[in-house]
Amino acid sequence: MQPHHSYARVGLSFRRFRVGWFDASVAPQGRTVISEAPPKAGKREWIGLAVIALPCLLYSMDLTVLHLAVPRLTAALAPSSVQLLWIIDIYGFLLAGSLITMGTLGDRIGRRRLLLIGAVLFGAASILAAFSRSAAMLIVSRALLGIAGATLAPSTLSLIRNMFLDARERTTAISIWIIAFSLGGAIGPLLGGAILEYFWWGAVFLISVPVMILLLAVGPFLLPEYRDANAGKPDVLSAGLASAAVLSIIYGLKLIAQDGVSVAAALSVLAGLAIGMVFVRRQKQLADPFIDLRLFAIPTFRASLVLYGGAILMLFGAFLFLPQYLQLVLGFSPLRGGLWTLPWAVGFVLGSLLTPALAQRIRPGLLMSWGLAVSAVGYFLLATLDTGGHQFVLFAVATFVLTLFISPVFTLTNDVIIGSAPPERAGTASGISETCAELGGALGIAMFGSIGVAIYRGLLAPELPAGLPPDVTHAAMATLGGAVVAAEQLPAEVGTVLVGAAREAFLRGLVVSEVVSGVGTLVLAVFAWVTFRRVGVAAD
Repeated sequence: MQPHHSYARVGLSFRRFRVGWFDASVAPQGRTVISEAPPKAGKREWIGLAVIALPCLLYSMDLTVLHLAVPRLTAALAPSSVQLLWIIDIYGFLLAGSLITMGTLGDRIGRRRLLLIGAVLFGAASILAAFSRSAAMLIVSRALLGIAGATLAPSTLSLIRNMFLDARERTTAISIWIIAFSLGGAIGPLLGGAILEYFWWGAVFLISVPVMILLLAVGPFLLPEYRDANAGKPDVLSAGLASAAVLSIIYGLKLIAQDGVSVAAALSVLAGLAIGMVFVRRQKQLADPFIDLRLFAIPTFRASLVLYGGAILMLFGAFLFLPQYLQLVLGFSPLRGGLWTLPWAVGFVLGSLLTPALAQRIRPGLLMSWGLAVSAVGYFLLATLDTGGHQFVLFAVATFVLTLFISPVFTLTNDVIIGSAPPERAGTASGISETCAELGGALGIAMFGSIGVAIYRGLLAPELPAGLPPDVTHAAMATLGGAVVAAEQLPAEVGTVLVGAAREAFLRGLVVSEVVSGVGTLVLAVFAWVTFRRVGVAAD
C-alpha cells in the first residue's frame, strides 16, 4: 500500500523546505524555486487571532491559578496529602499526555471543530471543579480540564498556520500566541489572589467560563475550518501508545522531582521510552501514520524542537527556586512575590512583540544565538543573589533581561515547526511542539529539583543546631519551607540559626542551578548559530 498523506499526494520531484522566514522548494540539482507571494490576512483573521488568544491565556493560567487557593481548598474539602498532590498535578499531567493525540485528531476531524468541542468541555469541567463537593470530584474535574486543555494549544497554533499564509504575518501571529501563554502564567497567581479576596476558592475556576462562551459564539464565524480531507481512519492504538509513552515519562520525571531518583521513577521513564519505540515502529508500518516521521527528517524541524525544548528545560530549571526565594528568603508575601514576578512576564511580552520586526532585518541564526547568549547573562546575574537587602531589584533586572532576549527563540522555533509541516499536518506538528515543551519543562523541574535538593541537604546537615527533635530535623531537611515552619516551634535563638543555615544551603542550590542554566543556554546559542546560520531573512 502507498501512503496517501501529503508528501505522496503532492508528487513533487523535489524536497519541500519551508520555514517562517521564507518559503522555497529545493530541487535535487540545488536550484531554488521561490513560491508566489501568498495572500495577506484580512481584518477577519486578525480579529480571529484575538479570539483564539483568549483560550491560550486560560490554558497556562490554569497551571498556576490554583496554588493560592490551596489553603482554603484544603479547609473545605479536607483532601489527604496524596489527593492534594493529584489535585495540583493532574491537570498538567493529562494535558501533556494528550497533546499529540489532540493535534492529530484536529487534522482529521477539523481544527475549528476540535477547538469548539474543547471549549465546551473546558467550560463544563471548570463549572464542575468550581462546585466540587469532595477531593475525588475535584481530581476528576481537573483531569477533564487537562484533556480539554490539550485541544487548545494544537488547535490554535495549527489554525494560525491556515489563517496567516504570509510568512511575516505568521511570525507576528505566533508572537501574539506566545504572549497569550506568557500573560496567562504571569497573571494566574495575581488574578487568583484578587478573586480569593472576595469569593470562595471555587471561583478561580469560573474565570474561563465567559471566555469559552465567547469562543463558542464567535468562533464559527471568525475561524476557518481546516482538516486533511484525505486522511484515513484514526489509529486508536497509535493514539494510545503516544499518550501512554508521554504520560509514563512525565510521571517518572514528576516522581524524581518530588522524591529524588528511585526504582519506581526509573522504571516509569524506561517504560515510557519502550512504549515510544513501539509507537515509532508502528508508524513506519502504517499506510497513513498517526505521526508522519518524515517531519523529523527536516533539519530545521529537528533543530527547532531541540532549541525549543532545551530553552524551556533551562528556563523551568532556573525558575523553579525563584518563587521560594522571594517568599522564604526575602520574606515577601505571596501577593508581593507575585508582583515581583511581573518583570519576567513583561520581558516575554516585549520580546515577543519585537521579534517579528527583528526577524525581517536579522538572520534567524544570529537573532536566536545572540538572544540566547544575552539571556545567559540573566541566569548569571541570578547566580549572584544572596540574603542581603534590595536583592529584589537585581532579581527584577535579571529576570527581565533573561526573558526579553530568550523570547525570539520561542517565537521563531514555533514558526519553523508549524511552517515545516504541510498544511494538513499542522495539527500534528503543533502537538509535537507543545509535547516537546511539556517534556522539557518536566525534565527541567526533575533535573534541577534533584540538584537543588541534593545540595540543600548536603550543606544543611552539618550546620543543623545540636539537639533538635527528630521531627524538626526531618522537616528542616525536606525543604526550606519545612525549615522555616519548624523553626517557629524552637526557641528564638535556635530557630534563627536553623533558618539562617537553611537559607544559605538553599541559596547555594539556587546559584548552582542558575549557573548550569546559563552554561546550557550558551551551548544552545552555539547550536542555534551552527544550525540556522545559512538561513536568510524574509527580505532575502
